[in-house]
Amino acid sequence: MRISARTQYALGAMLALATADRPVHAERIAASQEIPRRFCDNILLQLRRAGLLRSQRGPDGGYWLARPPGEIALADVIRVTEGEEQATRPFPRAAAPLAAIWERLRSHENALLSEITLADVVASGADHVGDDIPSTIDAMTHSASGAAAQTTSGAAAQTASGATAQTASGTAAHPSRPGTAARSASGAPARSRAGATARSATGPSADTTGAHPPAAPGTADRAG
Repeated sequence: MRISARTQYALGAMLALATADRPVHAERIAASQEIPRRFCDNILLQLRRAGLLRSQRGPDGGYWLARPPGEIALADVIRVTEGEEQATRPFPRAAAPLAAIWERLRSHENALLSEITLADVVASGADHVGDDIPSTIDAMTHSASGAAAQTTSGAAAQTASGATAQTASGTAAHPSRPGTAARSASGAPARSRAGATARSATGPSADTTGAHPPAAPGTADRAG
């Protein structure tokens, strides 16, 4: 899944609102998350139109979450800013298994992002130290990664077995022509033995009696 700067800004704005206990003005969101103001306004408008935010004008107005943080997943925000992912294009021939592998990886990626909510990220901030991944998020990530690896290896094995089965069925559907092995194994030696026997029977006896068999008509001409 592609994570653009727009999506990162949108997630930051949503998390800023998830930690607020009252409506927050756009300029405060932009300042706290270091988002260019005009860019922030466009993102907030997009999130509001998607039903993730609500807003009110006036001194006491601002933006707030349309649902509790525990009911808004990261995937909900990403789908608004990135749109739905396009289907994977078909791969030809030897690369054909990649389509199934990418699809399964994307499925597990979406499952992980759908599992982690804004509330999870906010709660994980309590045990976040430096650049370390918060333990709660780390557990979710490892769990999803293990499932993805297992599924991907299963897909690869299934693809390989399918290819083997296809090759085997293709071989069975196109067997060798009947008699080929027999001719290769016995035909040539049989002809060789028969010829050798004929030459042994006629050549030596003709030389012993001094008579030579008459040549076939045209043999001398052909030989010349």
